[in-house]
Amino acid sequence: MKKLELEINGANFQDIEGFYDELNRLVMKEENWKLGVSLDAFNDLLYGGFGIIKDYDELEIIWLNSEKSRKDLGLETTKSYYQNKLEHPEIYNSKFIQEKLEELEAGNGQTYFEILLEIISEHRKIELTLK
Repeated sequence: MKKLELEINGANFQDIEGFYDELNRLVMKEENWKLGVSLDAFNDLLYGGFGIIKDYDELEIIWLNSEKSRKDLGLETTKSYYQNKLEHPEIYNSKFIQEKLEELEAGNGQTYFEILLEIISEHRKIELTLK
């Protein structure tokens, strides 16, 4: 079993777009295309079919400066993320997005950071360490 250790450094980004820039820098350097800013793309990446992950059976993600990322990808960033989606009802399910925004504002919803952690946790061959 081949295991890859991947360090995501929260000091290298402040927002959602920056997170994907960091992923592309780390994982997609050998590909001739880049991941888009998408939770689905992040989830697909973790299955390991492309980028530097494709040659490994297991992945250990070490998220450095994770508390900074928790704040940077927290409540305000997530609200903005949902509000931007609401501006494009032709692309996104407005009812679903509105529900997610309301959950977040009521204190019950997940932040973008928490969503990323949940996606990672759904992959049993991935170990996550927050530092």
